[in-house]
Amino acid sequence: MTIPLVDLKAQYLSIKEEIDGAIQRVLQNGQFILGSEVKALEEEIAAYCGVKYAVGVASGTDALHLALLACGIKAGDEVITPPFTFIATAESIAKCGAKPVFVDIDPKTYNVDPAKIEPQITQRTKAILPVHLYGQPADMDPILGLARKHHFKVVEDCAQALGAEYKGKKVGSLGDAGCLSFFPSKSLGAYGDGGMVVTNDTQIAETVRILRVHGSKAPYQHVMHGFNSRLDALQAAILRVKLNHLGRWNELRRSKAALYTGLLSQVDSIEPPHFEKNCKSSCNYYTIRLEDSRLNRGELRKHLESKDVQTAVYYPLSLHLQEVYKYLGYKPGDFPESERAQEEVLSLPMYPELSQKQVEKIVKTIKEFLDEGRGNKGRN
Repeated sequence: MTIPLVDLKAQYLSIKEEIDGAIQRVLQNGQFILGSEVKALEEEIAAYCGVKYAVGVASGTDALHLALLACGIKAGDEVITPPFTFIATAESIAKCGAKPVFVDIDPKTYNVDPAKIEPQITQRTKAILPVHLYGQPADMDPILGLARKHHFKVVEDCAQALGAEYKGKKVGSLGDAGCLSFFPSKSLGAYGDGGMVVTNDTQIAETVRILRVHGSKAPYQHVMHGFNSRLDALQAAILRVKLNHLGRWNELRRSKAALYTGLLSQVDSIEPPHFEKNCKSSCNYYTIRLEDSRLNRGELRKHLESKDVQTAVYYPLSLHLQEVYKYLGYKPGDFPESERAQEEVLSLPMYPELSQKQVEKIVKTIKEFLDEGRGNKGRN
C-alpha cells in the first residue's frame, strides 16, 4: 500500500461525522459566501493565534497580497523576502507593483537569515516578508528589531506554519500581519482554496475586509479598487471542525518528526530537520537534506516510489533563478545557501495519521538505497 506524502482521506475518515454534519449545516442554511460560518471561523482563528482580528479571503496567496496592500505597499517600494520559498511569497510583492529584494537563508532552518538583512535595506524598503518554511518559525526577534529601527512593516508568511510558536507566541501574532493558507495539504486544510489575514492592527484588518469585496465598505459603495477574494461558508464550516483538532494533530506531527529524526540519526549522509529549542514547529513538512554532494536525489526518489513511498521537493528552483524574476538582475551564485538547499532537500510523508511502522519502512528504504551505493551518481 502506498504511503502518500499527505493522506487527506485518512484525515477525513477520522472526523467524517463532524465534517458531514458541518457541510449539511451550510447546505440547509443556504448562505455560501462569507456569512455566519466565516465570521465564526474568523473569531476562532483570531483567538487561536492570539490576535484581535482575522479576515478570511479566497487563498493564502490573496492573504499575502491583500495584507501587503493593507500595509501600504505600492509601486516603487521594496520588500525583503527569501528566495527559497513558494512563488506566492514574491508574487504577492510584485502584484503590489513593489520590488522583491531577496536575502539568503539560514542553512539550518531554511528561513531568511537575519544577519544578512540589514545590508539590503534602502530608503525604499517598506516591509519584510519572512517565511516560516516547512512550519519552522523564522528568527523573529532580530527581524522585528530591524523593523523598529528602520520603520518598516513585517508581514509573516505562515502558510505552512499555523500553530507553530516562537518563544511561546503563535506565528502570525508577531509582526504587523500574518498570512494563513488553507490549501488542502496544509496542517489546517480546507477542501479547496482559502486563506486568512491575522493582525492586531485595526486599520489593516478593516482595509483587508474592504479589499476582499471589490473595495466596498457597504453594498455598491466602493471606496477603492479591490478584489473578489471571499472565503466561502462551506470551507469555513469544514475548517471550524478541523480547528478543534489542530492542536492534537500538530502534536502528532511533532511526535512523527521526533521518530523520523531518531531513526535517521543512525543513517549516514542524511541531515534531519533542525528544530530550534525556543520554537515549536508545526511540522507541516518533514524535510531532510542529502549531505553528500555525490548522492543522486532523483534516484533516491525513484527508489522510494518503487517501494510505494511518495516524496516531494520543496523547492527545486529558487525564485531568483526563475524566468519571471530575470528583470531583478540576480544570477546563479548570488544566494548560495538557497541554491544548495534546492539541490539537497527532500520532503518525506508527514501527517498525523502516519504510523510508526510506516515511518520505519520509509527510513529503512532510504538506508537500503544508501547501503547499496545506488545514490552515488551525481546530483539530480
